[in-house]
Amino acid sequence: MNKTETITTIILFCWVPVMVTLERLFPYTKGIKFFREGWWLDFFWYTIFQSYFLKILIFDYIIAPAKTSLGLANVGVLSNWPVWALVLLFLVTHDFYIYWFHRLQHNTKVFWRTHEAHHSVRTVDWLAGSRSHALEIIINQTIEFAPIFFLLDVKTAAIVVPVKACLDATWGMWIHANVDVHSGKLQYFINGPEMHQWHHSNHPEVFYSNYSTKFAFWDWIFGTGFLPGLNPFKHQFLKPQQYGLPYEYPREYFLQHWFALKRFDVKKAENAPGIKPYINWTTMVLSLVKNSATNPSKITE
Repeated sequence: MNKTETITTIILFCWVPVMVTLERLFPYTKGIKFFREGWWLDFFWYTIFQSYFLKILIFDYIIAPAKTSLGLANVGVLSNWPVWALVLLFLVTHDFYIYWFHRLQHNTKVFWRTHEAHHSVRTVDWLAGSRSHALEIIINQTIEFAPIFFLLDVKTAAIVVPVKACLDATWGMWIHANVDVHSGKLQYFINGPEMHQWHHSNHPEVFYSNYSTKFAFWDWIFGTGFLPGLNPFKHQFLKPQQYGLPYEYPREYFLQHWFALKRFDVKKAENAPGIKPYINWTTMVLSLVKNSATNPSKITE
């Protein structure tokens, strides 16, 4: 781990308690517990398990071999640019791409299958953004980081990649955070919880709105932006009343991935002999963690 990776890792770990604290002090939706439904799924399977293996796959088995096989290992046509300019360039260009790919996912059945897992979260908080189908991550992060490696030499890429990844992660936590922030007209430019909470809502009126990740102006430029007060429309709620998908969706990591390939009876699958005990076990473990966190004295009883 180089110096830049160490610094960005520290920033990332420090950002988590900031998000948790803000959610406790200024909740967008009140009553959401830290260990909410799906916490184990999002924390262990998506944040730790999936992130670890996909990082190896994307960087070590896709991007690096591609650059080496093309004889571009030491080539970097933009390496003489200042780091801040490179980070800004890749932030804006990738955000433009992700707006359109995100929009495509919501408007085509095939690509929706790669994205619906992300919208299956019924309690949107700082951790919810980690729930994304493996295929979606492979597509997006390959397209995101391949240009950085191909346009920069190894030394420069080793600085830009962790900085860009850190910004992605912290911003992703922020836009999903259960924080009641009021940034006014800034939401025309910078995306935040105000717009993205609506994007995750189970309200038909906004199924095709707020695709932006970092820069909200993509939505307003291309006519997909929505936020009560900034773009008034006839709706009886100022805040979403429900989240998640309007249909049954698996609660287990591998079932979620299989469901994207082939539809099946969710309840029947979750009650299968090999699946039900695991779901019950994770529910029990999470319950024990909740109890030990709220009543630590019970651990020694």
